[in-house]
Amino acid sequence: MFSKLQFSKAALTALAGVSVLALAACSGAAAPAESTSAAGSATDAITVYNAQHESLTQAWVDEFTKETGIKVTVRNGDDLELSNQIIAEGAKSPADVFLTENSPAMTQVENAGLFADISAKVQEQVPAEYRPSTNKWAGIAARSTVFAYDTTKLKADQLPKSLMDLADPAWKGRWAASPSGADFQAIVSAMLELEGEDATLSWLKSMKENFKAYKGNSTAMKAVNAGEVEGAVIYHYYWFGDQNKTGENSKNVAMHYFKNEDPGAFVSISGGGVLASSQHQDNASKFLEYVTGKAGQTILQTGTSFEYPVGSGVAANEKLTPLADLQAPKIDPAKLNSAKVTELMTQAGLL
Repeated sequence: MFSKLQFSKAALTALAGVSVLALAACSGAAAPAESTSAAGSATDAITVYNAQHESLTQAWVDEFTKETGIKVTVRNGDDLELSNQIIAEGAKSPADVFLTENSPAMTQVENAGLFADISAKVQEQVPAEYRPSTNKWAGIAARSTVFAYDTTKLKADQLPKSLMDLADPAWKGRWAASPSGADFQAIVSAMLELEGEDATLSWLKSMKENFKAYKGNSTAMKAVNAGEVEGAVIYHYYWFGDQNKTGENSKNVAMHYFKNEDPGAFVSISGGGVLASSQHQDNASKFLEYVTGKAGQTILQTGTSFEYPVGSGVAANEKLTPLADLQAPKIDPAKLNSAKVTELMTQAGLL
């Protein structure tokens, strides 16, 4: 039984918790969905703002906590939703670690001066091509751009040789994309870095005339499968994920890899970084070291996310085309500019 004093302390603690939730609800950004691992103490605990696939990050968290005993709270959201929230929170952010699907959101937080340097161990585990030259964050996974096409309507010799070819009026009404998503905007970021602002804006204006918009890569792929369009610009793992289930949304779909260091061969790096404001720097670094280490990267290799491992020499799932064979363009992730992309896409009428 509680004494009156104990009851009062418990009541005050509960009220404090309600106040924190109320403050979060009244802040400029919506509070992300949250889950917590079961082990560890409050003093060891870290908070991860997660824009990666929830199931993948939860697998990392569960194994990390099992190995170290460090408790991890996960707050889930989208790339730019969480990067903007971190920037709004500034030095008072409760986040210790930020994980994304694409790198422009990482660059946004980096440019705001909010990341600590990654540890020497993370740098050792992740090759230079999968982290920015600044070493303010590191790659944790990767995904390849592809042109998913309807095999009943297109043959190999009819496929676009370059992503830039989709600006041709001959492709009007024949291809799809999800321009509002962080995935596609990362691809445009790569085009901007490779082709320059004028060429990118011109391509985006032609895209506005030529393409059909869908909400999400999965929906765009389903549209290809259903014969609504002949092709769609998506990431590779959507096809593999569907094939791993029933295949009903991809049975008429194959993937075309542009290769040849084309903008359409862009490999987007999912990032992880430790916040400079973190009160648990050591444990936050341990988590990033785990994710980029052999155990964390093996979860990518053997799991069903079908994303590419980028650290500790772990090979990709055997079903995937090896990263080295994709002939992706070499781009410093630190140079991918989400703000300029948003500006250009808005100017082109896509956002």
